Amino acid sequence: MSVSPVLKPAAIGIVLLLAVAAPWVLSSYDLNLLARFLALSLTGMGLVLLWGEGGVLSLGQGVFFGVGGYAIAMHLKLAGLGEGEMPDFMTWSGVEALPWWWALFRSPVVAIAAVFVLPAIIAAIFAWAIFRRRIGGVYFALITQALALAFATLLISSQDKTGGFNGLTDYQSLLGFDLNLPSTAVALYFVTLVLVVLAAAGLKWLLGRPFGKLLRASREGSNRLRFLGHDPVPYKVAAFTLAAILTSISGALFTLHAGVISPALVGVVPSIEMVIWVALGGRDSVLGAIAGTLLVNFAKDKISTALPELWLYGLGAMFIVAVTILPKGLAGLFTPDHPFKPGRAGDMFNRWRKARAAEQAAPAPLVAEPAARPLEETPA
Repeated sequence: MSVSPVLKPAAIGIVLLLAVAAPWVLSSYDLNLLARFLALSLTGMGLVLLWGEGGVLSLGQGVFFGVGGYAIAMHLKLAGLGEGEMPDFMTWSGVEALPWWWALFRSPVVAIAAVFVLPAIIAAIFAWAIFRRRIGGVYFALITQALALAFATLLISSQDKTGGFNGLTDYQSLLGFDLNLPSTAVALYFVTLVLVVLAAAGLKWLLGRPFGKLLRASREGSNRLRFLGHDPVPYKVAAFTLAAILTSISGALFTLHAGVISPALVGVVPSIEMVIWVALGGRDSVLGAIAGTLLVNFAKDKISTALPELWLYGLGAMFIVAVTILPKGLAGLFTPDHPFKPGRAGDMFNRWRKARAAEQAAPAPLVAEPAARPLEETPA
């Protein structure tokens, strides 16, 4: 089941119309959920660029999600305070003066700039240090996972600076607008929707440029790319940095919609969940990443509400289905080589049949004849 060039734009247009009409169709709770999950889809799109196109699996995207979330949350905490006042958790911890780096975030310009600049600097330095030493594969994944664990541990241990395990919450206003008003929630939803559309269109354009071709070439064979005169390191660094910026924006928007950011959202487990969103949606498809993110998170909300103890089993089942039956994710269902052609029940079973056919077609091995026994001497 492949999508024709005419039907695909029409389907995208219908989905966009439904997304625009969502504030008048959905309840305030469901609209807030949709806004949160659209914000999370920016993280999924960043992983498509990094993992799907660049072949670099990161299990530490929660770090950049937290950088964006905490940057905007620090401004929101300070926006509702008077001169000389400090956030409540600092008062409870006995802090006598507001740290200087906290004071910088009184300015909304500094907070918004930090959402873009801080993850870019961190990601560029980290990626350059790693990729120039040609570290990749499972080693890179483990390093990023350790980075996420260290970041979450740092946040929890710094109770007087970050709010500890509870994180930062209880926000009232943003740029003078009351965050508790329905009109503000609708406005934030449309801001998120516009950013998601712009990010998707921008990534599609970028991946169609020479940068995208060279990034895919570095995924297929870095040594071959070097032989052709192109250094793959700058392309991988650029992909990792851009993915970090998208993830940071995702964290900032999610914080605005959810009203909280905490270490529970930036550690190892959330970082692995982010990879599952993309695996289920399709790591080679920007639109698939958006669909996978929405599907998994809506399923998480509904299943965990009805049967809280079964959610992790459901998540594991989704990942198993994505790996075994849908290796290209949901996006693979709309390609000419989708796994449900007549007489084909998925790549796993197709490979099994090919292996059986190869075994049957292989010639039978020659059986060596036993060595002849030496003739016994006859007695004279």
